[in-house]
Amino acid sequence: MNREDYQVIPVSYEDTKPFILNIHYAKRMPSISYAYGLLDKEELVGVVTYGMPASPWLCKGLCGEDNKKLVIELNRLVLKYNRKNEASFLVSASLKMLPKPRVVVSYADTAQGHTGYIYQACNFLFTGTTKPRTDMAAVGGKHPRHHAGDRTNRIARSSKHRYVYFLGNKTEVSTLKKELRYTIQPYPKLAEETAL
Repeated sequence: MNREDYQVIPVSYEDTKPFILNIHYAKRMPSISYAYGLLDKEELVGVVTYGMPASPWLCKGLCGEDNKKLVIELNRLVLKYNRKNEASFLVSASLKMLPKPRVVVSYADTAQGHTGYIYQACNFLFTGTTKPRTDMAAVGGKHPRHHAGDRTNRIARSSKHRYVYFLGNKTEVSTLKKELRYTIQPYPKLAEETAL
């Protein structure tokens, strides 16, 4: 990767669609408040998006009621070619462009063979792994919060590694870190990852 050929810029919701709907394994659009693209010369080769977490409980459960409005989820990271260092370059640059202070949370899906090595490379904190569970089946492949209301029709939800990153000045970061309600743990072992 020749860093001089790359730049990270804000992109539109429409710009993210081909990446999220055609490349990302989830094949659905999340809540997007901020979107950034990775340009290789003139070609858009990746996107990262941030939005409100799907779980309202997570917003206050992460760092408390007083900080719930600061929580934002890195909910999609998609690269066209997934060349070496592109993902970490895009995430690192986009974090600098987000409004501050913020508590950024993201997940690495174990069912996809992801451990979150990109988040580790970007110095996110690892705060554990969610437990596998089932959700009520959603309508049209949407997120389980859009369930059909049939409690007997359930789908499995895989375990996910949870990562957290604090944005702000030194005082803000220090304060938010003290409010974190999850225990910071050693990174899970890295695995070969070919898709995000």
